[in-house]
Amino acid sequence: MAGKFRGTIRRFKRLVEGDPFAFLKQCNRIVHVGANTGQEREVYSRYGLDVLWIEPIPEVYDLLVQNISTFSKQDAVRALVTDRDGELRRLHIANNQGASSSILDLALHKDVWPDISYVGNIEMKTSRLDTLLEKSAFGRVDALVMDTQGSENLVLVGAPRILAEARFVKTECADFEAYAGCAMLEGVTEQLAPLGFRAVRKDRFATHPNGGSYFDVLFRKN
Repeated sequence: MAGKFRGTIRRFKRLVEGDPFAFLKQCNRIVHVGANTGQEREVYSRYGLDVLWIEPIPEVYDLLVQNISTFSKQDAVRALVTDRDGELRRLHIANNQGASSSILDLALHKDVWPDISYVGNIEMKTSRLDTLLEKSAFGRVDALVMDTQGSENLVLVGAPRILAEARFVKTECADFEAYAGCAMLEGVTEQLAPLGFRAVRKDRFATHPNGGSYFDVLFRKN
């Protein structure tokens, strides 16, 4: 499964190139959009961070809440984050415990992980990230982490206040069309550049058989 493969690659990269989460030493509060089940919860706890997790899928959200229940500085919100408030969107649910779920159709993603498919859909009203943070009174955000399977550009459009405050943006991103019409690495880089962010680390964790790669990318504000 894709999740196990990604985990193996990331552990190897950490041994060779150092801890990709070292930037968290410079953070107090982070927002993680596309939480899934909160796999990084213990990492965030080691750094003593206040964390707001955001996850849209009901069953996955319930598991997330259960997983972070012993971490007093971590909280979760169930929401589908895009560039608009109150728009009804369809979210495709993937068969890998929701990890590859997206508002976009699968494209070349199927060539990298052929076992992953959509097994259902839910419809939700969307929220802008700035709107969610205003409602939660979470406070100043030091880092935004995104894993929204191709809609990262929409998340960024809906987060101008957060991006003005944040020092770091960390996102999973491909340089090929993994999802139909998805945000790609070049576009996200161009989107963040006028705000003072530049890529300071790229960790490849998967490749497409015909070229192109998936990365975990860390952007830091100059």
